[in-house]
Amino acid sequence: MGQKRANTLTALAAHLALIPLALLTLVPFVWLVIASLKNTDDFFSSMFLPIDEANGSIAWDRLTLSNYSRLFFELGIGRALLNSIFLSSTTALLATLCSAAGGYALARLRFTGRKVITTAVLAALIIPPPLLLAPTYQLLYELGLLNTFTGLILPAIAPAFGVFLFRQATIQSVPKDLIEAARIDGCSEIGIFFSVVLPLVRPMVGAFMLITFLATWNNFVWPQVVLQSSDKFPLSVAVSQLKGVYRQDYGLLMAGTVVSVLPPAMLFMLLQKEFISGLTAGAVKG
Repeated sequence: MGQKRANTLTALAAHLALIPLALLTLVPFVWLVIASLKNTDDFFSSMFLPIDEANGSIAWDRLTLSNYSRLFFELGIGRALLNSIFLSSTTALLATLCSAAGGYALARLRFTGRKVITTAVLAALIIPPPLLLAPTYQLLYELGLLNTFTGLILPAIAPAFGVFLFRQATIQSVPKDLIEAARIDGCSEIGIFFSVVLPLVRPMVGAFMLITFLATWNNFVWPQVVLQSSDKFPLSVAVSQLKGVYRQDYGLLMAGTVVSVLPPAMLFMLLQKEFISGLTAGAVKG
């Protein structure tokens, strides 16, 4: 009984210590949301909520949704939002499936050249991504995939990092005996992959899918290299174009930032358990 009470007090003390830190972490997000509701004049005159100079109270009537209205009805940011959702979701799904399949093949299948391919995957991990911009652009030009969504998605569906990550996850989480039993029962390799391997590496699937989604969502340089039509730009590029040359509408920029932050934040809330489990999967020897 005494030990249980001590554990309860320890957990309570830990939560009491973490609550102020959590509130401190939320301050920038609160400021961002409030700034997106302010006009240009109030943006610099008040730190958070606008203040009525006459009586010193909060001027609630000066908060407005006009910045969001301009984003969606005048500037067409909704199209860029849909582009980002499509690109990030498709890339995350295809990259996860291809990386998991490649990792499973390198970990559990026996075929000629397996060690050479594994070495090539490891070697690809040390190549800086900026060095691949020019050759990838040339390849997409030869294939006629410039200014297309396919040109953005195709180079990202089988990253070396993902293949190696799933290779290690398969070695650790998928026993050889289980795969052999499935083969004896007449299950095909594709059936084994979807019905046996993927459920066992589910934490890694969630973590890698979230990492890939965020990387694609925040990708800023590559869309500007591949795409030329403004109606195909993702949200990261569209928000950067809200910045003017001679005058900055900071409220509009903050509203665009809020729109760009919400979808990945919501996705993280949905997949946070899988994300944390995937990151800690290699910390425990199973």
